[in-house]
This record gives sequence, structure tokens and C-alpha cells, in this order.
Amino acid sequence: MTTVRLLTRRQREVLLLAANGNTAGHTAHWLGVSVHTVNETLVRAYRALGVHDRAQAVAVALKLGEFGLDDIHAPITEQQPTA
Repeated sequence: MTTVRLLTRRQREVLLLAANGNTAGHTAHWLGVSVHTVNETLVRAYRALGVHDRAQAVAVALKLGEFGLDDIHAPITEQQPTA
């Protein structure tokens, strides 16, 4: 069975970086492109997924299998002692 992908490799890569908490500036620096290019790539990903913002794009991309939950890294926080 073949999985149909709605996103290009680059759109998936940029959206996944955003899903992991990276700003457009950090993503641009990481990929060696401009912030404008990152934002345009995200807009094209939103259109491909039929959504309007990052949160919706991440949710739909997960639902469609564009990437998996294991690709999302939760930030590590210190546990506060319970009283």
C-alpha cells in the first residue's frame, strides 16, 4: 500500500521544525535560507493541507501520516516537588 503525500520533502521538513518549537528565524538559520523562504514554505504547506495556521497544520500532518508522534520532541522540564 502506497501512502499519498500532500507535502513536499522541504515542506515536511520546515513544518516539523516548527512543530518542534523552532521559530522561522531559527529554521532559516538551520536550513541556510531566508526567513521569507521559510514563511513561504509554510504557507504552501498550509495550502496543501487545507489549513490556516501552524497548529492546525501540525495536527493534520500528524493525522495524515506526513510525520509521526515520535518526530515531535517534548521539551524537558524539571519536575517541581509536590508539597
